[in-house]
Amino acid sequence: MSLILKIKRAETPFYASLKRLAKTLIHFDLPFWRPWGMFLRTIYLSTKFIIAGFRRLVAIVYYGPIFKSRCVTCGRNLYLELVPSINGPVRIFVGDNVYISGALGIGSGHVFDEPGLRIGDRVFLGHQVSFVVSRQIIVEDGVMISRGSFITDSDLHPPDPELRAQGLPPAAADIKSVRICRNAWIGRGSYILKGVTIGEGAIVGAGAVVTRDVPPMSIAVGNPARVLERHVT
Repeated sequence: MSLILKIKRAETPFYASLKRLAKTLIHFDLPFWRPWGMFLRTIYLSTKFIIAGFRRLVAIVYYGPIFKSRCVTCGRNLYLELVPSINGPVRIFVGDNVYISGALGIGSGHVFDEPGLRIGDRVFLGHQVSFVVSRQIIVEDGVMISRGSFITDSDLHPPDPELRAQGLPPAAADIKSVRICRNAWIGRGSYILKGVTIGEGAIVGAGAVVTRDVPPMSIAVGNPARVLERHVT
């Protein structure tokens, strides 16, 4: 370590020369020759195409059937990239032309026997979107939910610390369904909490924490989310 510090400080002419040599090596680059660059680019793109094609094939013949076998119903033209992670007795209903980008997490509580997740037609779910369903979550047609968003219809744990210490679930009365209405857009990393309805065509800004209903055709941002304006009159 002391040698490295001496070189960094260039304490003597010798160490200063070593420092100049190190900088030269760090910034070394080859002269650019376009034909060679085009050749390497072709190899690179070909490799990407082959890998992407193989991953798509695996998703169609392997991941897709696994996920569909876990759904009560699943519509046509499902697109997914990975097998969604599903825990608990949740009943899943999926519409047509649903696009699941990357990882999807679906979990359920144990208060109700058959909690349900309903996903409509033409829904987009970004990477690392998570649903926790204790009663019911409904995602209507045309909804876009950006990556990293979290949607739940319960607090997951009771507010009473003694009940939490006993590992008990929240009370049934504290579990309230969530609905995201047609053509709403949920921004990246948002949290949609219990009892919330996101109105038709509404926009939830990135990172918002939504604890109350968002009116149709409005924009909500912040923590807790507040409605800024109606974007369509």
